[in-house]
Amino acid sequence: MDESGSNSLKILGISGSPRKGATDFLVREALKLAGEKYGAETDYFSAKGKKMEFCIHCDYCIREKKGCIHKDDIAAELYEKMIWADAWIIGTPVYQGNVSAQTKTILDRCRAVVARDPKAFLNKVGMGLADGGDRVGGQEPAIQTLLNFYIINEMIPVGGGSFGANFGATFWSKDLKAEGVSEDSEGMRTLRKTLRKLIETTWLVKRAGLPDETGSRDSKSTVPP
Repeated sequence: MDESGSNSLKILGISGSPRKGATDFLVREALKLAGEKYGAETDYFSAKGKKMEFCIHCDYCIREKKGCIHKDDIAAELYEKMIWADAWIIGTPVYQGNVSAQTKTILDRCRAVVARDPKAFLNKVGMGLADGGDRVGGQEPAIQTLLNFYIINEMIPVGGGSFGANFGATFWSKDLKAEGVSEDSEGMRTLRKTLRKLIETTWLVKRAGLPDETGSRDSKSTVPP
């Protein structure tokens, strides 16, 4: 994670899977494509092996505005990456027709960041990808959960557009982990379409600029050729 004031796009990939399999492969593949094709700076967070506590609705973050009461790997590693990035790619395996428990924990725990700064995620751009052992196993409902999260937190959600990638990138793993999704040509097409929309939208946001605390606007960012 480069802390310099680089003018390139900064993209964070988050895998909400508890194992190194299809979701881990897909998020890394999206980040690889973002770096190689679009010149983006990237960073990555995986739920695998991480200590992640559930939100317990204790309202510590609301009262104290000092972050989350839990001092786990989300607080130690992920919050800073989220703030650093211009755009997020969240990937989840499908469990019971929706996002994994690990993914939902990450989403819920973002309340602490927004409680401290309600505009922390404002105008960041987000996309979702979901993979399941069945072709129609809940991938789109899982992605809609991610898109709803982006909307609630004043981010800009993107899908891949009509004709095949409406909500985002969806994959059929056939329960073969990375091997299964890597062979899903239609899924890979939805990933490329959705990633392109993420890149285009993020550049538009950076190009437009937003007023800073002095009222000036940053108009230095330009869409690459």
